[in-house]
Amino acid sequence: MVAGPVKLATAAQPQPPGAAEARTTGQPLPLCIDLDGTLLRTDTLLEGLVRLGPGQRLARALLALPRGRAPFKAEIARGAPLDPSRLPYNEGLLTWLVEQKKAGRRLVLATAANERVARAVADHLGLFDEVIASTEERNLKGSAKAAALVARFGEGGFAYVGDSAADEAVWRRSGAAVLVGAAARRPPSLPPSVVVEARFDDGRGAVLRHALRALRPHQWSKNLLVFVPLVVSGEVDDGAGWTAALGAFLAFSAAASAVYLVNDLADLDADRAHPLKRRRPFASGALPLAAGLVLAPALGLVGAALAVLLGILPHILLYGTVSTLYSAVLKTLPLVDVFTLSALYGLRMVAGGAASGHLVSKWLFAFSGFLFLSLALMKRVAEIGTRTERGSVARRGYMGGDREMLALFGVASAFAAAIVLALFIQSSAAERFAMPELLSALVPLALFWLCRMWLSTARGYMLEDPIVYAAKDWVSWATVAFAVVVILAARSVALDGPVITRP
Repeated sequence: MVAGPVKLATAAQPQPPGAAEARTTGQPLPLCIDLDGTLLRTDTLLEGLVRLGPGQRLARALLALPRGRAPFKAEIARGAPLDPSRLPYNEGLLTWLVEQKKAGRRLVLATAANERVARAVADHLGLFDEVIASTEERNLKGSAKAAALVARFGEGGFAYVGDSAADEAVWRRSGAAVLVGAAARRPPSLPPSVVVEARFDDGRGAVLRHALRALRPHQWSKNLLVFVPLVVSGEVDDGAGWTAALGAFLAFSAAASAVYLVNDLADLDADRAHPLKRRRPFASGALPLAAGLVLAPALGLVGAALAVLLGILPHILLYGTVSTLYSAVLKTLPLVDVFTLSALYGLRMVAGGAASGHLVSKWLFAFSGFLFLSLALMKRVAEIGTRTERGSVARRGYMGGDREMLALFGVASAFAAAIVLALFIQSSAAERFAMPELLSALVPLALFWLCRMWLSTARGYMLEDPIVYAAKDWVSWATVAFAVVVILAARSVALDGPVITRP
């Protein structure tokens, strides 16, 4: 970046040439650049609010709000200072500003953000000659910003770079305009005297697409576990059970997306430092933080409402609590993390059984416990295998050399699950099926699928959650379909006839 002095504007500073002088000398007008949504692909006030989190600092900020937005912004800036090196910048605009600076143009950061935030960004970029920002006494937005810039540079004596409807009051008193983001896509009505110098689309137009990405719908495949108790019971003609299980699927999907949104908002800085996660909608600035602050509680309420109707509210609340604890603390504790993941898998299944009326038996609970532990270990082994930096592995509580031991645990859990399944088939509990002998085919089928999944992990193919991976894998779908056929056949050899009873 181009280094340059950064000064806060004061009335005593000499006035730069105004519009008339600029036209006479041919010098370009001073370029005044907005910060939130313009130079940055985010809103620094919301960034600060997210970082405050619940607690004493947020309480102090809220107590300052009755005194006005300016004191409110100042309190947030004090309580949650931002790291300007981690913020998402509008790279296209920033490159153009560097070119303008090299050409000798005067650049001014003119923002409604608090002066602490503005000065930190200006110091980091080393690009601006001057900073004009909100103080604890004055909120510099809209007409207030326009008046300040006119007082500094004269009517029409500056060019203004902005992005939103709030900037129209400034553009109307400027000599030139640079339109960014929404303003570039839908230009405002400007006086004929205001020349549009340039336009920069920040790529934030597809809000719905970015919002859908933030919800991570591909992760909803894990919630298919709610259908397991209904399927293994063989009661495929239970229409009410399928409806209830579908409701449980939607409830868990809504709750899961709410948790993902909260985690992404809480992990902004960490995600922006990650080579892949920095592309996430909030971290990259593709999706406004305001969308997350609205969607997260809304989806949480949807999930809770469905859970109340289905009688599984405790399951949803427990899922949300454990998921949040996992993201905040438990994922950094070795072995605790994988047992927590397996418990979350099991919780979905138990909730599905409670909703559909087909409760999880002790045999299914034991089988799924070993199965889910194996899958959780598979996820962690795959993650360690794809991380190349020792530090990133250590943050999970593991070292690179732990991979082999975790794989050993996981394979052992897979075979333990197969043993439990074999014992169930030989037990009296299996006699509720018309032909329990047919269930024996499930043992090699389960072993084949688990061994194949572990082989895929060892070869480096497992780049995501195992259940998400399986949902995209045709062999896994074929295996599940064959297992369902076996279960239905064991329940009644003549699927379209009456259930065969054992003598």
